[in-house]
Amino acid sequence: MAMTAQRPLSVTALLTLGRVSNLPTVWTNVLTGAVLAGGPWHDGRTGIVLVAMSLFYVGGMYLNDYFDRGIDARERPGRPIPAGDVAADLVAAIGFGLLAAGVALLATIGLAAAICGLGLAALIVAYDLFHKGNPVAPVMMGACRMLVYLGAAAATTGSIPEFVVIASLALLAYITGLTYAARQESLDRVGNLWPLVALSAPMIIALPALARGPLSAVIYIALICWTTAAVYLLARRPAPGAVSRAVAALIAGVSLVDAALIASAGASAPALLAVAGFAATVLLQRYIAGT
Repeated sequence: MAMTAQRPLSVTALLTLGRVSNLPTVWTNVLTGAVLAGGPWHDGRTGIVLVAMSLFYVGGMYLNDYFDRGIDARERPGRPIPAGDVAADLVAAIGFGLLAAGVALLATIGLAAAICGLGLAALIVAYDLFHKGNPVAPVMMGACRMLVYLGAAAATTGSIPEFVVIASLALLAYITGLTYAARQESLDRVGNLWPLVALSAPMIIALPALARGPLSAVIYIALICWTTAAVYLLARRPAPGAVSRAVAALIAGVSLVDAALIASAGASAPALLAVAGFAATVLLQRYIAGT
C-alpha cells in the first residue's frame, strides 16, 4: 500500500486526528452524569473526570485513524496518516498512551471510577479494532458514551442512581443512531432510515423538561428541532456532503441531549452550560472537521 511521503508534524494534523472540535460534547456528558447523579458538578473531582474522559475521547480517535489507515488510504486519502502528515506508529503510541493516562487519572478517585475507566478503554479499543463491517458497532460506540455518564456519576457520588442508568441508555440509543448514519458517510447517502428512530430516545426521557419552566422547554424544543433538521438532511435526496454535515450536526447535538436531560431534572445553570457546549462544538467544527 503506497503512502504519501511524511511531512513535518503539524499541530493541525494532531488536532484533526483527535477530532477535538467535538470535545465539548464529552465535557457536557461528564456534566450530565454528575448532575443527574446528584453530585457536585463544579469541584476538583469532576474536573479530574472531565480531563480523563477527554483523554479517552482523543485517544480513541487517534486509534480509530490508526486502525483505519488502510481503508482511509483508499476512501479518505486526505486523513492525516495516509496524507503523510503523521507517522502511523506515533499515532498508535499517542492513542494508547492517552487511554492509559485516562485510566490512571480515574484510579486516583476510587475503585468504581477506575473500573468504569478500564471498561471504557477496553470498549474503545474493541470498537476501533472491529467496527468495520460489524453490525453491532454503532451500539458499541453508544456504550462508550454511556460509560461517560456512568463513570462521571460513580466518580462524583460513589454510586450510579437509577435515573443515570436510564439517561445513559437514552444516550446510547442516540449515539447508536448517529453512528449508523456516520457509517454511510463515505457513500454520501443513507440506505435505511429506520435506525434513526433511536435518535428520539433522549427526547422521551427528557419529556419532563417541558414542565420545568420556559428555559427548560426551549432547550427541549431546540433538541427536537436540531435533530429533525439533521435527519431531514439525511432523508432527502442528499446533495454532495449532506451526510457529513448531518453527522457533524448530530454530534454537536449530543450536548443538546445533555442539556435537555439536565433540564428535565430542573437544573437550569448546568443546562445552560451544556447549551454553551453545543454552541462551542458547532463553532469549532468550522475549523476542525468533526467527522
